[in-house]
Amino acid sequence: MTQAPRAFPRMTTWEPILPERVGFAADIEARLDKAITDKHIWNLHGLVVLRNDRLVLERYFEGEDRARGVGTIGSVTFSPDTMHDLRSCSKSIVALLYGIALKQGKVPPPEAKLFSAFPEYADLAQQGGRDGITIEHVLTMTMGTDWDETSVVYTDRRNSETAMDNAADRYRYVLERPVVDPPGAHWTYCGGATALLARIVAKGSGQALHAFARENLFDPLGIGPSEWATAPDGEPIAASGARMSVRDLARLGAMMLHDGKVGERPVVPADWIARCVAPRVGADETRRYGYQWFVLDIAFGKPKGWAPGRLERMWAAQGEGGQRLFVIPALQLVVAMTAGNYGQADQWMPPTRVLRDVVLGSIP
Repeated sequence: MTQAPRAFPRMTTWEPILPERVGFAADIEARLDKAITDKHIWNLHGLVVLRNDRLVLERYFEGEDRARGVGTIGSVTFSPDTMHDLRSCSKSIVALLYGIALKQGKVPPPEAKLFSAFPEYADLAQQGGRDGITIEHVLTMTMGTDWDETSVVYTDRRNSETAMDNAADRYRYVLERPVVDPPGAHWTYCGGATALLARIVAKGSGQALHAFARENLFDPLGIGPSEWATAPDGEPIAASGARMSVRDLARLGAMMLHDGKVGERPVVPADWIARCVAPRVGADETRRYGYQWFVLDIAFGKPKGWAPGRLERMWAAQGEGGQRLFVIPALQLVVAMTAGNYGQADQWMPPTRVLRDVVLGSIP
């Protein structure tokens, strides 16, 4: 169900600015067009680039799209207000919601034992080493339980997230997975972890996940219409079901650059933002993971001798099909994009090239 803003007006209206006035080459838009013409970037649906709270670049395209829980929705002509699947960028939003609920005293702290939040599953708590799992292990996807949603496609019922969605009780399914590693030892990409976090927020707040998000995050940010897909059992698809415009995705990034504030209004506690983006575990060769956010150092600019150029810390929310939110604090830069490369093995290439070749490549 679509929900529109209720209590707050749009508090961020970005003033467009010439790229060269905020440190970009004047031809940044031409670079994007050339990359698309040369087929280095494909199926891009929307792009917003902000620097210093000014709008550097905003573009929309036409393309085939899908909606989580619905399937193919046909060709869409995208605009600033068109909602789009965020897919796994939803995970990063759930982490922000957990921090808001924690500030309100509605959820346990990260140090708490996981099963203290799920007394209804007490029969599982003492089985197979599960008593050592904390909520922080859930936030960092280091629960140590058996989970695989990366080597098997999502259309395969053996995929762990798909199996969770099809289970009679999705939360029992996640909580009863066998423990295969000591909690905290290794990172395993796990939509089930996000489902648990969302369930804790809903239980503590007494609200559905989307309703809590609207009241406490989306409305204060001035985010427009949004949706959060639900599964056939009525439960939210917490890990990948959020939908909003790419402009509104950029609003989330701008809020993070301002330590969780919109203007002078605190929305997400600053200390929680810091915890979300503090690297806690290695995800792969280049990425680390915080609380449902990826953290990495990205190089750009001309190499100097053996040095690769400038290196800056970046926070990233990433979603299947090419949905991305990149935040580079040292540059006061936000890059939000949506795309339609669902299920493609090379889907990572277009967003990487937008960021590396078009945006960062335009910074002298």
